[in-house]
Amino acid sequence: MDRGLHLQSGRIELADGERSFRLEVDDFRLVPGQAVALTGASGSGKTLLLELLGLLRAPSLGAVYHWYGEKRSRDLAALWAKGPRGVELARMRGGLFGFVPQTGGLVPFLTVSENIALPQKVTGRLDANRVHELIERLEIADVAGLRPAALSIGQRQRTAIARALAHRPPFVVADEPTAALDPEAADRVLTLLLETAEAQKTGVILSSHDLDRVARFGLERHGLVVSNDPVVSRLEPLAC
Repeated sequence: MDRGLHLQSGRIELADGERSFRLEVDDFRLVPGQAVALTGASGSGKTLLLELLGLLRAPSLGAVYHWYGEKRSRDLAALWAKGPRGVELARMRGGLFGFVPQTGGLVPFLTVSENIALPQKVTGRLDANRVHELIERLEIADVAGLRPAALSIGQRQRTAIARALAHRPPFVVADEPTAALDPEAADRVLTLLLETAEAQKTGVILSSHDLDRVARFGLERHGLVVSNDPVVSRLEPLAC
């Protein structure tokens, strides 16, 4: 089996009164160094799928989700057996993934440098040189001592990207990382994310509504296609 993530028969079902929604993923793979864009209309379940892949949300029974490493593999779906607060689930989530939320999700009382170093402290992978390298590469050295409230939106997103990569995770999950940026800043941030991830052979899955940008960057694209009655969103590979 190739190294990476492999999800089969992934299902999430949500219900609110008479309304229901089901997300279906028949087969999805992400290997180290691969960059994939997840597209789909608003409400199609992009964030839901990212949460499933990033071990932030439990799949329905029957899902098969594995991580195949260089020397060992893990059944990721089985980690939910002890509930959402399981110690091993949290350990694998922190060790396997770096996260870039839509709005950056920075800790407001920490400086840029401290935010970037945070996942290193959580995972026990302390590396001050790595923090400095990312700060320089993502061009935020002049604001490294500031807190998030003093940053521009673009600076916050670059800080979030540095934080996601700081502990050298095998994979980065990015939810609309350029949605709040102007076109020039969005291109710059996405370039920095993809180039930095490629340099350390990190797999990236990001959601985006901007098909033109996805095409220009040559990203492999998977789309969530919604059908009604009942509402079902299914992941499908698409042409770039």
